Amino acid sequence: MRIYISVDMEGITGLVDAHDVQPGGRDYERGRRMMAQDVNAAVRGAVAAGATDLLVNDAHGPMRNILPEDLNPAVRLVRGKPKHMSMLEGLTPEHDAMVCVGYHARAGELGVLSHSFMGHEIEDIWLDGRPVGEIGLAHATAAAMGVPTVVLTGDDSACAEMTAWDPAVTTVPVKYARGRFAAELRPAGEVHAAIQEAVTAALSAPLPAPAAPAGPATLTVRWQSASVASTLPGIPGVTSTDSRTVQARGPLPDLYRQFVVWMRVAASLTDQPPYC
Repeated sequence: MRIYISVDMEGITGLVDAHDVQPGGRDYERGRRMMAQDVNAAVRGAVAAGATDLLVNDAHGPMRNILPEDLNPAVRLVRGKPKHMSMLEGLTPEHDAMVCVGYHARAGELGVLSHSFMGHEIEDIWLDGRPVGEIGLAHATAAAMGVPTVVLTGDDSACAEMTAWDPAVTTVPVKYARGRFAAELRPAGEVHAAIQEAVTAALSAPLPAPAAPAGPATLTVRWQSASVASTLPGIPGVTSTDSRTVQARGPLPDLYRQFVVWMRVAASLTDQPPYC
């Protein structure tokens, strides 16, 4: 059984603000160790369920947060950037299931470190008219490849977002949001046991057939900066709907890969730090 694990950082056990998740932050080194511990709990669960091939993608920020020596030796790690598929780099139709570790709620939701991909720079995203963030877009892209998402870990807001998107996905709340930079934390040992148990149970059951999108999808993004929205239509297939909103239509996962290019363009045009 081949399992893919995409791991973000904002939804990791014990982490609550930028000092925990940004390189140079006073608690970042602790945060990256906690990140590896959550991943290792998921890996133990997958191995117990019979997984023989595990690929972990470091999907947060600089994408070189996890120290390879901190990971279970059973896994291969995708580390660094740029990556053509960003948070889903390395995911293929040959994978039997995807597990999302440390994910967070989309922009505008009251969740720990909530945002959509680029801090303040992206205000809203819609997939076929449905509000979406990193959770829904990752789920839909994996489904288009024929890969079901079976477990997601994060704060209670992220878990609720996943359940609203697909109630068949098992969620593990590692903390309970008390604000964007505050949370009630579950004990780390309790969380790691819960993650391991959830992954083992999900992968031991018959894997669901993902509901892949029928035909092309429409991705719409509203940016904070009008300069981003005015530049992106230079890419074939991208159109403006107003001064700060662009959209494109195409099949997933190709549309996801194009969105990664949009973010690179936006990053070159802006210098907006996340979480401020």
